[in-house]
Amino acid sequence: MAGILYLVSTPIGNLRDFTYRAVEILGASDLILAEDTRRTRVLLDHYRIETRRLKSFHQHNEAARTDEICKRLAANETVALVSDAGTPLVSDPGLRLVRAALEAGAQVSPVPGASATLAALVASGLDPQPFTFFGFLPRSGRDRRDVIAQLESLGHTAILFESPQRLPDTLEELAVELGKERRVVVARELTKVHEEYRRGTLDDTAAYYRQHPPRGEVVVCLAGVSAANLEDVWEEARSLARSMVEEGATSKDIVGALGARFGIERNRAYAIALELAEGRSE
Repeated sequence: MAGILYLVSTPIGNLRDFTYRAVEILGASDLILAEDTRRTRVLLDHYRIETRRLKSFHQHNEAARTDEICKRLAANETVALVSDAGTPLVSDPGLRLVRAALEAGAQVSPVPGASATLAALVASGLDPQPFTFFGFLPRSGRDRRDVIAQLESLGHTAILFESPQRLPDTLEELAVELGKERRVVVARELTKVHEEYRRGTLDDTAAYYRQHPPRGEVVVCLAGVSAANLEDVWEEARSLARSMVEEGATSKDIVGALGARFGIERNRAYAIALELAEGRSE
């Protein structure tokens, strides 16, 4: 019989935001895995949970640790994976371990708790559904441009993580690419003493944080593009596709161009290309 791998959500700031079940499971686990054992030790000490079973688990040792942990799960042990703050696997290591544990026949069970993503979303004042979570933006290059292109045409709320050091630059870049008047809410130091929400336009918020460098954990809630602006985006996308059809571009080329520039999903971009191509042949 294989053991159980628990994915235990931890407080994102206030140590009291921890469930009774989470305390019980960590106390009973044969092994506790943490990205930063120093931070997790503070939490364990606060709840008087034995720390001698605590081991590190991060991006640099994930591969080696995964084999070891799967052997322990095969021996019917109970293992708990925690993140530094919030839910494991969300912008944190652990996916490799979950997949390996499932493949080995172990049970994987979540222990829900605090979430910076949802906390920022529900307090932002922006429409909470639907929403898309993007995590941290790619640092540079085509991957970053592609994600920002998706944000440009996204019709609902987007949630991003960003470091305080890069926040002013990111907000300024988004203001240029998405429009200065796009609404944004920056949530900082959630559940902590200096919890802050800065609501406004991308332009205003970027200027504020340029003058007042932020500190602590940051979540960015970005409003979706308005219906009127979204219609403009679609018209611009169709105009580009029409020009490419007239120049003899293939559907594959058009789909790639619409995805890269406007963040349009592949099936929708293909439908546009097919419609225009058929219209031309009539």
